[in-house]
Amino acid sequence: MDQKLKVGVIGATGMVGQRFVTLLANHPWFEVTVVAASKHSAGQKYGDAVKDRWKMGDTPIPDGVKDLTILDAENVDEVASQVDFVFSAVHMSKDEIRNIEEEYAKHETPVVSNNSAHRWTPDVPMVIPEINPEHTDVIKYQRQRLGTERGFVAVKPNCSIQSYTPALEAWKKFEPTQVLACTYQAISGAGKTLETAPEIQGNVIPYIPGEEAKSEDEPLKIFGHIDDDKKAIVKAESPVITSQCLRVPVLYGHTVASFVNFKQKPTKEDLIQALEDYSGVPQELNLPSAPKQFIQYLEDDFRPQVRYDVNFEHGMGISIGRLRPDKLFDWKFIGLSHNTARGAAGGAIEFAELLKAQGYIQPK
Repeated sequence: MDQKLKVGVIGATGMVGQRFVTLLANHPWFEVTVVAASKHSAGQKYGDAVKDRWKMGDTPIPDGVKDLTILDAENVDEVASQVDFVFSAVHMSKDEIRNIEEEYAKHETPVVSNNSAHRWTPDVPMVIPEINPEHTDVIKYQRQRLGTERGFVAVKPNCSIQSYTPALEAWKKFEPTQVLACTYQAISGAGKTLETAPEIQGNVIPYIPGEEAKSEDEPLKIFGHIDDDKKAIVKAESPVITSQCLRVPVLYGHTVASFVNFKQKPTKEDLIQALEDYSGVPQELNLPSAPKQFIQYLEDDFRPQVRYDVNFEHGMGISIGRLRPDKLFDWKFIGLSHNTARGAAGGAIEFAELLKAQGYIQPK
C-alpha cells in the first residue's frame, strides 16, 4: 500500500504492549505513531519509560517508537485524533476496559483488543482469522448500537485456546463431541518473565484465575454463528469442552494435552491429513502476518517442544504431535502455540490485517 495506516498502541508499556511495538516495527501496512499508557507514564519518552522494564529480551526497543512521547490512554480525544485505529493492551478493570474501548470506538477509531473484557459482548467479533473471519459481519450491528460510522471494537480470543482450537476446526467434518484440554501455560501469559516471577522457579502452579472458563467457552463463540434477529454472535453448542490450566516455568509457549471424542470415526491418517491441509482466508489473502502453513504435524514423539517449536512460522503457526488412540476418548494429542505472538499481539495484528483487507479499517 502507498501510505501506511497510523496506529496507536494503548497500554504500550506492558508486556503485550511491548510485543505490539516490536511486531509492528517495519510492518508493511501499519505504522505506530502514538504510544499511550497510564497517567503515571504519560509525558515520558517511550524508550525512557520502558528501559528498566523491557521484557522483549534481546529484541531492542524499535527506533521508530523510542523517542515518541507517551500520551495518557484515558485522553481519548488526543489519542484518537492522531491515529486511524488502535490496538488495546491496557491494564485496567474489565468495566474500565469496556468503557475506554467503546469510547475510542465512539470517537470513530476502531479498536483491536488483546483484552478479555469484550469477548462476550454479543456484537463484538472474537476472531482467529483462519477460523471465523465471517464473524466480522456482526460489526454492522455493533455500529448501530454505538451510533458510529467507522468505529467498533473487535477482540482476539484467549491465548491458551490457540493450542487446540485450530485442530478442532481442522477436524470439524469429523464432528468432535467432547474435548478435554489440559494446558501448561508460560509465565509471560501473566505478564512476567522468569526473572520477575520467583514463585514459578522449580514450581508448577495448578490454578490460573478465570482461565478454565475461557478455555471451555471461548472456542464455542469462535465456532458459533451470527444470528441476524438477535444482532449477535450465538455460540455453538458443541463440542463440550472441559479443562485444567496450569502455570509452568516456561517463558513463552502454551502446551496442551488434549483428548477428543468424535461422532464420526476418523483414522489417524485422516486426522493428520486434515491438519496439514487446513488453511484459511489469511493464507488466501497472503496477509503480512499470516503463516504460510497454519498447522504442522510432527511425527517425532518428543515433539512439539517449546525449545524447538514455539517459533514455528515466527510464532504464528500451531504445532501438533503425539496423536494416538486413547482408552477413554477416541484420540489424544499434544499441541503448542506461542502465547504472545499467535496468542496475543501477533494474533491481534493478523486480525487487524484481516479487518483492513475486508474494508473495516481505513484511513480517516
